[in-house]
Amino acid sequence: MQASIPLVKQYLLASDFDQTLSFHDSGLVLSELAGISAQVFEAKVAMLATQNLVQQGGELCYLLLHDPDYRASVRKEHLAQAGKSLRLKKNIRQLSELLAHAVPGYRFDFHVVSAAPQEVIEAALQDIIPADHIHGAQFQYNGAGQVESIIRVNAGYGKVAVLDDLQKKLQVAAERILYVGDGGSDIHVMLHVNRREGFTIAVSQARHIAPIAKRTVLSDDALSIIVPILEEIAGWDTARIRTFFEAQGLFIQEWDRVRADWLTIIPQPAPALIPTER
Repeated sequence: MQASIPLVKQYLLASDFDQTLSFHDSGLVLSELAGISAQVFEAKVAMLATQNLVQQGGELCYLLLHDPDYRASVRKEHLAQAGKSLRLKKNIRQLSELLAHAVPGYRFDFHVVSAAPQEVIEAALQDIIPADHIHGAQFQYNGAGQVESIIRVNAGYGKVAVLDDLQKKLQVAAERILYVGDGGSDIHVMLHVNRREGFTIAVSQARHIAPIAKRTVLSDDALSIIVPILEEIAGWDTARIRTFFEAQGLFIQEWDRVRADWLTIIPQPAPALIPTER
């Protein structure tokens, strides 16, 4: 009699890139590499935000296509150079491997979905994440290596479209989709995932994203996002999670749970004086 093969629950785990798997915004690194200061980049991004010309997260793509400073300075080869210059969070490779094979009864297909240029992410994650699991902004270039047109920008609702495409390709149920992000450009996709009973994780306490995400984890180690997955998806307790990490040769030194309340307090205006009749 053949032994039964245990069923494996298949999940899709999608993660943002800038300041989720990396410590810095790829636009800042690319700008400084091209001789454009961080202050200039941030001012241009702030102006685009004020004008509401592009979805949040897509500012760099707009600048590469339309801004004279960027068209004069940035070429295709600069994108890969910027990717190799980015400082990544620790243990991204191990995160991908553990998600794929190490949790009994579960398999998490790990993809990166970001508005950062495809060339930047591929260079940063070379030999860590397969290129076909990276979904960044895509461009067409002219003979001089300048951005000639934009094929796709995965910002705002664009991330939702990528996630829906991946769901169809991998044939996973909506409630088995997980998303990890850090900022305002992740709001649309997190609301989309939450509405369909998926699971969302924030890796920052940004006030616009932390209240939307079902869990928030703060760490310089990419492996940290496994903790809420093991708790909420696999149903493991704290002791089992610690044992799991120790089996991988890792030790959770500090594990603090903090609830944050966002408050803005302003003086109450004095009541208007009503003139009395004489």
